[in-house]
Amino acid sequence: MSDVILCEGLNHCYGSRQVLFDVSWSLPKGRICGLLGRNGAGKTTTINILNSFLTPTSGQCLLLGEPSHALSHRTKQQIGYLIEGHIQYSFLNVHQIERFYARFYEKWDPKIYFHLISKLDITPAQKIATMSCGQRSQVALGLILAQDPSLIIFDDYSMGLDPGYRRLFIDVIREYAAADHRSILLTSHIIQDLENLIDDCIIYDHGRVIARTDLHHFSGSYRKYHFNNPAELPESFDSATGTRIEKDKSGYSLNGYFTAETAADYLRARGLTPESLTPVPMTLEDAFIALTGKY
Repeated sequence: MSDVILCEGLNHCYGSRQVLFDVSWSLPKGRICGLLGRNGAGKTTTINILNSFLTPTSGQCLLLGEPSHALSHRTKQQIGYLIEGHIQYSFLNVHQIERFYARFYEKWDPKIYFHLISKLDITPAQKIATMSCGQRSQVALGLILAQDPSLIIFDDYSMGLDPGYRRLFIDVIREYAAADHRSILLTSHIIQDLENLIDDCIIYDHGRVIARTDLHHFSGSYRKYHFNNPAELPESFDSATGTRIEKDKSGYSLNGYFTAETAADYLRARGLTPESLTPVPMTLEDAFIALTGKY
């Protein structure tokens, strides 16, 4: 099987309000993919379809070859989920919750769980409810990795974590994925954390996929150019090509899949006479904002 997740023509409505529009993308086996988008872009609805909380209005979503809303017991054992809030059963302590989870997974490996627990400043009998958010996140991560899943879905893992725990979380995920070429889908609002982790990115805007690409290709080909123009220009965005013109304090920026030469050609073809066209270095977060807009 080449794709561990396959979304084809997903549409979803809440009553009369449509929130997903013909969403199609896939996650190949052994890849780490970031599902990115602003609040309200449709990420959470997609995640809820993936974890079977929702059935799409139309289209299909397959996990490991099975419909996400009708997974077999065997397939469920191969998927690890981390949802917002990190962990359930917080009235248990670290040993009790390990014994509870171990009963449900044939390939359970307690060494992975207790290796992560050993990094925390906690007592063996400490209840989950008394831990910090960062400590709970490591307990939750240990419970997921000990399942030895083929596919892991992290829904906004970074919520409430300080920089140290975010770095630890990322390091553990990177090490785990590299060891056995695991397939991982994750969402996060802290995009700079993903720059050295993910292989691919899928970017949503207003319920539609506006970019689906290898990260290095996106980072290397989606660019920003600053320019001045004698006449006033309206801001614009072409969702089909990802091209955006924005006004800033010192002039204008052209964002898109351009080289310096094609950027100048693009502006001239629209009757503009750009002055001092200058490339602007961008991080992944800069490119994301350039593509989706500042506000």
